[in-house]
Amino acid sequence: MPHPLRKLLPATDDSLASFAAVLAGELPGQWSSEYHPDRGGSTDHGELTAEVWDLDQVAAALAEHSLDHCAVLTRRADGTRLFVMDRNDDGFLISAMAPNDLPTEAYRGVREPDGIAVVANPFRAAKHVSLRLLPRYEQALAQVRDNAARLSAQATDQQERVVLTWSGEDIVTARPDRADIAKALTEHGFVSDEARNLFVLSDGDSAQVAASVRAVGHRLSALGLGVLLSRPTGRPAPDITHAQPPARPVPASHRTR
Repeated sequence: MPHPLRKLLPATDDSLASFAAVLAGELPGQWSSEYHPDRGGSTDHGELTAEVWDLDQVAAALAEHSLDHCAVLTRRADGTRLFVMDRNDDGFLISAMAPNDLPTEAYRGVREPDGIAVVANPFRAAKHVSLRLLPRYEQALAQVRDNAARLSAQATDQQERVVLTWSGEDIVTARPDRADIAKALTEHGFVSDEARNLFVLSDGDSAQVAASVRAVGHRLSALGLGVLLSRPTGRPAPDITHAQPPARPVPASHRTR
């Protein structure tokens, strides 16, 4: 039930739906328009308003009024979305919507690309969206993506690692807590040493050692782990120059909102 102090924005006809449909055709690129009609007062379309990227007049209107209908424009090329709602006095309010494929922390410190108020003329509105709102959105999105990349790099630096260490003529590593890591080690020649709480790869033929280290490195990388080979100063490392983990496939860039 809407808050008793909030006013109800009128939806006397389908003018918002018509406006949004024409606006979609006037914006640069290919856009689609989806109208979200009144649901009988049982909802404020909260699943959409929660994604509105605005802390100015659009946010204020949503806080003050109960929203009964709205429209969402989506750019087909990259999933950019615009939220369209009635303005209380006249015309419409248009705001960008935040993509949901980026971590919330990445938005910290980034100024919202606040929405705009436009008259009920989709042709004039398209110019304002193109010249004002979309450039602000692209600038803010670039900052968020940069933050997300930094967060990803930090996560990589803090990645869980398996350290393989020379101990005399053996290569040893601490007994892992994870069963899948222990399985990978044993499958590639490491033997559990219960007394020392270690997994041990006995030093034999150098080519065989290098092959084992390469193989276990690839397997652990596939499990999302880093591998570090630590050796005493002056001891040559086994020839594992080609032991780089296989490159992971890069997912196609897309945004779901």
